[in-house]
Amino acid sequence: MDSIYKTVEGVFDMIIQYAILIIELIGVCVLIWAIAKAVIGLFKKKPRLRLDLAEGIALALEFKIGGELLRTVIVRDWEELLILGAVILLRAALSFLIQWEIKTEKKNSLAESTKGDSAKEENKK
Repeated sequence: MDSIYKTVEGVFDMIIQYAILIIELIGVCVLIWAIAKAVIGLFKKKPRLRLDLAEGIALALEFKIGGELLRTVIVRDWEELLILGAVILLRAALSFLIQWEIKTEKKNSLAESTKGDSAKEENKK
């Protein structure tokens, strides 16, 4: 009975390890994609560049946080759990700050587009 438990535990750990690896790989790919789009947008002088980059970074961070949360399933001792908790808190704080930046950038973008529309209307008169 003990050997069956060890076998199932080993398979479970392996599945979790591969899932963590895949989730974090997706996060890295999203980050690379967002940076590549930002560099291309920089040369094209895209107006929503900061907003698109911030949204890409936020999405990548969400994947990384998901991987860290999944890692909590296989933690063996308290010291490792404390380190993992600190990493999750730091990434969550970064995610919160980036979401705040996105919200601020959207407000600024909306205000600028509203100003531009009103200026166009005045020029028509």
